[in-house]
Amino acid sequence: MATGDAEQARYCGRLSYLCLKLTLITYSTTFWVIGALVLAVGIYAEIERQKYKTLESAFLAPAIILILLGTIMFFVSFVGVLASLRDNLCLLQAFMYILGICLLIELTGGVVALIFRNQTINFLNDNIRRGIENYYDDLDFKNIMDSVQKQFKCCGGEDYKDWSQNAYHNCAAPGPLACGVPYTCCVTNKTDIINTMCGYKTIDKERLSVQHVIYVRGCTNAVLIWFLDNYSIMAGVLFAILLPQFLGVLLSLLYITRVEDIITEHKLSERLFEEAGQRSAPEFAGAGCCMCYPG
Repeated sequence: MATGDAEQARYCGRLSYLCLKLTLITYSTTFWVIGALVLAVGIYAEIERQKYKTLESAFLAPAIILILLGTIMFFVSFVGVLASLRDNLCLLQAFMYILGICLLIELTGGVVALIFRNQTINFLNDNIRRGIENYYDDLDFKNIMDSVQKQFKCCGGEDYKDWSQNAYHNCAAPGPLACGVPYTCCVTNKTDIINTMCGYKTIDKERLSVQHVIYVRGCTNAVLIWFLDNYSIMAGVLFAILLPQFLGVLLSLLYITRVEDIITEHKLSERLFEEAGQRSAPEFAGAGCCMCYPG
């Protein structure tokens, strides 16, 4: 009965090992492929971006962000694939610790950003102003800014006056765009005709006098307010980002435990075989060449 229980326990252990191995290989391979795709898209976008005058800030360059994200995902997932295929404890532990460190950094960064909310908002506004300075030179930032301003009904980073940072929209500029804002800042009219000069001469005016013409609130606060109003979406996004990493850490930990158990079991079996061999060796050695003869 004891032998049957031992065999059943050994069978369950082997089955759990195979299930964990297959799951971890699938997990690592999936994110390895995703990382490769993200990296490829980032490289392509960066090649296209270099054809134009662009910004040097990684914060403002989606292509650079994609390259960094894709590189990290690709190499970390590759370590996971190699470790799970080879059952290498060092690589498995490295994979688990890297995922754990990334998870802790993201959680710490989120907590710090919430604690120092004003500094975070100022950081975002400063980077948006840097982007506004090169608005017509960086197509990536221009498309993102136009989309955000239309979607969230806002203008600039802190407010609409941020557009004075741009050489064409500054009130001292000589052109027709002077002292104005892009048409994506304008309050949407009820006609299908887009008036690209609807923000003409609005920067130097007070908020109350232009709020029926353009959106006067900044996009930083508009986006934050939208996230607070749609906290379920925000929670879903955070859940989608953090859960896969947590599962990776958990899978790695369980798999490492199973591999260590199998190694311990194997070493114990080897020790038992060695002890059995040592006990039987003197009997055969004493018999010599006559051990097969009857007494």
